[in-house]
Amino acid sequence: QVQLAESGGGLVQTGGSLRLSCAASGRTFDNYAMGWFRQAPGKEREFVATISSSGGATDYADSVKDRFTISRDNAKNTMYLQMNVLKPEDTALYYCALANSGWLTTNPSGYSYWGQGTQVTVTS
Repeated sequence: QVQLAESGGGLVQTGGSLRLSCAASGRTFDNYAMGWFRQAPGKEREFVATISSSGGATDYADSVKDRFTISRDNAKNTMYLQMNVLKPEDTALYYCALANSGWLTTNPSGYSYWGQGTQVTVTS
């Protein structure tokens, strides 16, 4: 049984920043990679960022490189997504996910557990 809970979403203006958090349950949290995905109205869910089980490796979608930073604190069973220089096209429901292995995974099929999502809205 694994439960994930996102928080930190909100309404910001273009150029602003937000930090999303994902709190995970389970004593094996540090054995698995994690990731962030997002879904905007009328679009399919898309990959945003992923981080290895140890936190030593990360990968990002081209659309968020140099603006977003993924990190994790295994001692606190928490993952973060720092989002800077936000744009209207970043508006979406953001999901936290726990992968099936300890290594980086960009495909949604590589994740077995998902949170309920937190809304991020960026206005002009």
